[in-house]
Amino acid sequence: MQRRSFIRASGAVAVSSVSNVGRAQAQAITLNGASQFNDDHPYTMAMQRFAELIKKYYDQPVNFVIHKNSALGLEKQYVEYMAAGKAVDFAVASPAHMSTFSKAAPFIDAPFLFRDLAHWKKVIDQDLFKTIADDIAKRAGVMLIGYGGGGVRNIFANKAVSNLGEMKGLKVRVQGAPIWSKTFAAAGMAPTVIAYNEIYNAIQNGVIQAGENEAAGVEQMKFFEVAPNLNMTQHAITIRPLCFSFKTFQRLPKGLQDAVVRAGKEAGLYGGEIESGSDGQRLEALEKAGRLKRIPFADRSGMKKLVDPVMAAYAKEIDAFAVYEKINAT
Repeated sequence: MQRRSFIRASGAVAVSSVSNVGRAQAQAITLNGASQFNDDHPYTMAMQRFAELIKKYYDQPVNFVIHKNSALGLEKQYVEYMAAGKAVDFAVASPAHMSTFSKAAPFIDAPFLFRDLAHWKKVIDQDLFKTIADDIAKRAGVMLIGYGGGGVRNIFANKAVSNLGEMKGLKVRVQGAPIWSKTFAAAGMAPTVIAYNEIYNAIQNGVIQAGENEAAGVEQMKFFEVAPNLNMTQHAITIRPLCFSFKTFQRLPKGLQDAVVRAGKEAGLYGGEIESGSDGQRLEALEKAGRLKRIPFADRSGMKKLVDPVMAAYAKEIDAFAVYEKINAT
């Protein structure tokens, strides 16, 4: 309720730019960003770099306010705010949270889409997601101006899972897009959708046994306290787009629009380098501190074999099978 009040009060001024005829100086534009995390998380760091680059590439005053630590809710809300052109102008958000608008959006970082980090980088460099990004911009009014991520996702659980047999029936939280539930069910688990900020308590209270995340998320949300077994399924490599509201973009001067596009691409790459580079280091530090234990998973290829038909069917359903084939051939 408090969040809605904030939107009504401040949403209309997410972009507070005007240039009045006769004034010597234009009033500074203010752009609002939002992050679920603090200053040390790669997503927040990518957004801060975006702000720095805008100031470098645009010769007029621009103010940036980045609301951290879920002050404006979660990524799902950020996408809704950006679509409406209110309260949030830019944010890093999971493609799964765009599925309400675009069925194709979650394909961008669906399970077992990438073989490894080198494959992930090649797909981004070749801009193979362009048709899907265009669909998201058209249907959601959210521009994907850069691609970050690069964290390898594993399953954290309150029990060790080292093969498909031990995985069977595992009650695991998944992201809201249907493809995540379908793929995890195909692998024999019992997936359920729970809000990100409720995972810790849900495991603690026995509602679920597990979740899945990259190292930065496991560390920041302290999931290791309730689920100290990190089962190394390596089932996905994150792509976390740096997003910008199209409605906000349309209100900006041409020079600032150009700066947004240029800075967005660079900031996305910067965030990806930070996350992919620190992923293993974070896990090693947590394991050395006795906070979690990495459990080798023997059946990744078997898990992928179960998931592949679901992914192929999904790609056909969203008219992205050609993209899927190009990714597999890269």
